[in-house]
Amino acid sequence: MHFPGYYEFFCPAPTLAGHRVLEKIPTLLHRLGARRPMLVTDKGVAGAGLVEIVQAAISSDVTIGAVEDDVPPDSELAVVNRLAGVYRDKRCDSIIAVGGGSVLDTAKGMNIVVSENADDLMQFSGAGRLTRPLKPLIAVPTTAGTGSEATLVAVIADHANNRKMIFTSYFLVPDAAVLDTRMTLTLPPAITAATGMDALTHAIEAYTCLAKNPVSDTHALAAIELISQNLLPVIKNPEDREGRLALAVGANLAGAAFSNAMVGMVHTLGHSVGAVCGVPHGTCMAILLPYGLEYNMHKNSRFTARLLLPLAGAQAVARTPVHLRAQQVIAMIRQLNQHLHQETGGAHARFFKEVVSPDGQERVPADKLEAIAEKAMGDGSIFYNPEELDKDDLLMVMSHAWAGTPLDVNTVKKGSLQIR
Repeated sequence: MHFPGYYEFFCPAPTLAGHRVLEKIPTLLHRLGARRPMLVTDKGVAGAGLVEIVQAAISSDVTIGAVEDDVPPDSELAVVNRLAGVYRDKRCDSIIAVGGGSVLDTAKGMNIVVSENADDLMQFSGAGRLTRPLKPLIAVPTTAGTGSEATLVAVIADHANNRKMIFTSYFLVPDAAVLDTRMTLTLPPAITAATGMDALTHAIEAYTCLAKNPVSDTHALAAIELISQNLLPVIKNPEDREGRLALAVGANLAGAAFSNAMVGMVHTLGHSVGAVCGVPHGTCMAILLPYGLEYNMHKNSRFTARLLLPLAGAQAVARTPVHLRAQQVIAMIRQLNQHLHQETGGAHARFFKEVVSPDGQERVPADKLEAIAEKAMGDGSIFYNPEELDKDDLLMVMSHAWAGTPLDVNTVKKGSLQIR
């Protein structure tokens, strides 16, 4: 086990997981002194009937002050500020966020605005800007992906300036995470695949980055095992409640690991592709994960090699020579993406050239790669990557990830930075 000279780990939120745990929400609210929550979601979640399930589970004990379902696929600054106004107008005292990463991040953002009695979220961008606890927030994830219900981070899109803003504070961790299997049963296969790979990337990059520590490692390894064992089976059998719960718990553990290890290049580039081209974060993570591992191989192959056990089991480790285990991990991730591509009828993209809009247009045109690399240089996650990065490095990685070709590891520079 890797033991750094100094580390911090923080994940105070209670997690409730099971087949009928929504009914625990009134008790959670009462403990927090809340009586009139605002329910925040998106139209996809509402259209799938999930909001009605939540309301039915809690309405006898809780007065819902407002229900807002217009959160966009990318959490957006203007929406955050507008929802904060609704919260005030309806005299709400807490938030229940029902949705995926965008909904959870939007709820975190609006909680900053209402708790600080502010008008604009941008006053609080960056790290350490919050100095006191926020209003009660209960997170009900409907995807097993971002793990935002366990993180101290919110990522909010600022479309006016074509960027994604990162907000970081211990006070952003929700007061409780409620993982109920009813919330993910209607998730389409392609979204299940992308969000599952998002969670897997959180865990793997947390385990291999500069800020890894023994506690984040424990969370990451458990998450990798749960996700790798259950993602494909759930795609093949969407009604598998036990598998769905395992994925939700895996995503939760991965979120906690990510939040404390701060990750690296894969998330750096993923944020930038999302900002420039509007590609969902899970899709970016699935495509970029093997490239991040390849790029950093010369620095952390010993950590990558250890992932073969939770990914594939003891027999795979026993039959793979020690010096080939890291490469085998990368090959298995590419193989998993291939299987997900096949099981979703091609909807799960393996490289950026395959990411297309409903009308068949490329979502990530080749002429946008330089802008993506340029924007990535300003992302805070870059500082936790095991190897130093400049714009040319990022452009090289993006060029391969766009075309679907493996990196030539001989072209990767080898700096002096080491994991300690």
